[in-house]
Amino acid sequence: MIIQEITINGRKYRLTLTDQVLSDVRRLKALYNAAYEDPESFDEVSSAISNTITLIASAVEPEVSDSDLDGLIQAVMKAVDEKSKETEEAKAKHMEDKKKSGKKPSVKPKKSKK
Repeated sequence: MIIQEITINGRKYRLTLTDQVLSDVRRLKALYNAAYEDPESFDEVSSAISNTITLIASAVEPEVSDSDLDGLIQAVMKAVDEKSKETEEAKAKHMEDKKKSGKKPSVKPKKSKK
């Protein structure tokens, strides 16, 4: 669990990045993409978008005012993207380090025949 401070319109908020928040942000992005790709479906997904935004906002303290909500959601999405990028880079580095430190098969010297 990661706690991050976000400032929106001069107000400070504390965001708790949990697996649930990461999942909610991915879901929100997918819903935005669905609405963008098919504008006629916006009415169908707008309720899901609203519910997901409410879930994300609930991970922030203190309670978010309506005037800060849009900026907050953008900041949360950016924070999640940055953390995801850091995680992917760390995984890639770990895999690279693991390959480098992996033991290479040793060649046994041949026994000479006498």
